[in-house]
Amino acid sequence: MLGGLHKQRGLSLSGLILVLILAVSVVVIVMQVVPALVEFQSIKKAIVDAKNGGRSPAEISLAFDKQVNAGYITSIRGNDLNIVRENGVYVVSFAYEKKLPIAGPASLLLEFSGSTK
Repeated sequence: MLGGLHKQRGLSLSGLILVLILAVSVVVIVMQVVPALVEFQSIKKAIVDAKNGGRSPAEISLAFDKQVNAGYITSIRGNDLNIVRENGVYVVSFAYEKKLPIAGPASLLLEFSGSTK
């Protein structure tokens, strides 16, 4: 034999199916996580804008609620904010959880928090 026997290399059909299942799973999870991250960034921006637009905790909370309505934020409201005065300046902070269903009983819990500090 001139060429000899060569080992075949490549991906079997079952291997290809497994890789595709894993890739689809990752894409599905990413498609659920990205909107939650975008909303988190919107909330961080909204608390800064609310802090700059209010002179008291009630005004800051009201300003945040206006930002929430305009920005399609659904995870928290103005009364969920923690507004405290530190060294003569208001510090606005928040924390919330978002539970994303994955498949059946499996879900992904994302914990978000932020502050104007």
